[in-house]
Amino acid sequence: MSISSWFKWNEPYHRFAQRNPTEMVVETLMMELDWQLKQAEKMQREQEDEYRRIKTGVDYSWLVSHSQHSSGMTPGERLDLEEACSKIHPSYCGPTVLRFRQMMVEDEPEVHEVVQLFQSVLQETMGRMKEDQETRKLTRQWSKKRTVSHTMMTFKSRVRIYPFNSDIKTVSEDVEQTFVAPRRVWSMPEFKTIKEL
Repeated sequence: MSISSWFKWNEPYHRFAQRNPTEMVVETLMMELDWQLKQAEKMQREQEDEYRRIKTGVDYSWLVSHSQHSSGMTPGERLDLEEACSKIHPSYCGPTVLRFRQMMVEDEPEVHEVVQLFQSVLQETMGRMKEDQETRKLTRQWSKKRTVSHTMMTFKSRVRIYPFNSDIKTVSEDVEQTFVAPRRVWSMPEFKTIKEL
């Protein structure tokens, strides 16, 4: 056995495979939910301790060991939440986390209400995603129609109608052709009609 096998720099560098963005979104949102559940449990425990302290008048908090409360979320509910999280586009992950935190601060929910609040934020985000997708679709359609109508406008604008320039001979035209206009004086600007061009 050689000593070089003990050193890490002799091993080939294995780069970690790129993770799927959907998996990262699910993991991020579920970690946020778990953290908020723990914070809600901690706040509830502190409120219970404060209530006991006020009720009894004695502080035994140094003596009490707190057991880990479970969030009450069943594995089936967790899978449903993970599936809902997988529908969130990565660009909406950050705003979803921020909205969830904002709702937690505003509502200060009980532990059993946190999951429901999280579900409502996910539904709100999915609704916003659908609205944005429809807006993009309509914008694309509008811009496509706009370019088509614009090309029609340019096509139509190339065709010009000159009412005084027609091939139909009239009596007044014959009279005008026999009449020769005198040349203008140089101090005056010269205006030409379309026929003279």
